Amino acid sequence: MTSPQPHFTPAHDASLASTRVGEGPRRVAFLHGLMGRGRNFTGIAKDLADDFTCELIDLPDHGQSPWTDRVDYQEIADRVAAHLRAGLAAEGPVHLVGHSMGGKVSMALALRHPDLVDRLVVVDIAPRMSESATDEFVHLLGTMRRMDLASYGSRAEADAAMAEHVHDERVRGFLLQNLRRESGRFSWQPNIDMLFEHLEQVGRFPDPVVPEDPERVFDRPVLWLGGADSDYIRDEDVPGMRALFPRVVRVTVRDASHWVHADQPEAFVTALRTFLTAD
Repeated sequence: MTSPQPHFTPAHDASLASTRVGEGPRRVAFLHGLMGRGRNFTGIAKDLADDFTCELIDLPDHGQSPWTDRVDYQEIADRVAAHLRAGLAAEGPVHLVGHSMGGKVSMALALRHPDLVDRLVVVDIAPRMSESATDEFVHLLGTMRRMDLASYGSRAEADAAMAEHVHDERVRGFLLQNLRRESGRFSWQPNIDMLFEHLEQVGRFPDPVVPEDPERVFDRPVLWLGGADSDYIRDEDVPGMRALFPRVVRVTVRDASHWVHADQPEAFVTALRTFLTAD
C-alpha cells in the first residue's frame, strides 16, 4: 500500500512566514537554525506527513519572514508563540522541534509559553553561550558580506567565489539557498548585516528566560538530540539543561555532525516519531 502524498499549504500571518506539510492528526512545528529556513525540514516533514501536520516556520530575519533590528530570544520566542497561538496551536498545544538557533528559540518558547507546547525536541544545542556557533558563523557570515553580488551572473559564479573561503560544498549549498535574484541582480534574503553584528547575542541564551518567574521549568517530556561528531552539546551542559527541563532525555546520533537531520535523516525521523507518538 502506497503512502498518501503530503499536502502542502501556505501558512502566513502578519509577522512570520511558514509552510505546512501533511494533514496528520498530530501537530508539530519546526524551527530552523541560523542562516536556515523552514523548508530545510521539508524532507523530514514529508516522512512524517502520514501522522503529522508539520509547520515549517521561517524565523525573523530569515526566509520570507520580516527583518528586525536585533536578536533577542525572548522576543523571538514571543513572536513564534503568537504565530502558533493564531494558527497551528489555536486548538491546543503542539509539539515543537528546534535546531541550533531554533533550538534556543524553542527552549525559550516552552519556558515562556508552556501552554502551547506538548513535547519539545531540542536538536544539537544547549541553553548556554555557544562558542562554536559564534566562531564558525563569524567566518561564514563574514564571507557572505564580503561577496560582490553585483558582479555575479549566475549562482555558479557565486558558488565559485564563496568556494575560495568556504571549502565544504555542502556548507556552501546551505548558505547559497539564501541567494535571491530579482531584476537580474542577486541579494541575500536574510538580514545578514544585522545577524553578523549580533552574533554574540545569537550565541547566548537568556538567563533568566522568564524574568517575572526566574525559577520556572518546563515539566513536560523533552528529547535532546545531538550529533556524535558535534561539540555543540557537552556533558557539562546536562545539569543546566535538566534544571530547566527536568524530564529531558538525551540521545546522541552516530555519524552526525551539528546538522543531525541532514546527516542522518532516517535516524532523525525515527527518533521524532518514537518520541512524539509514545504514550
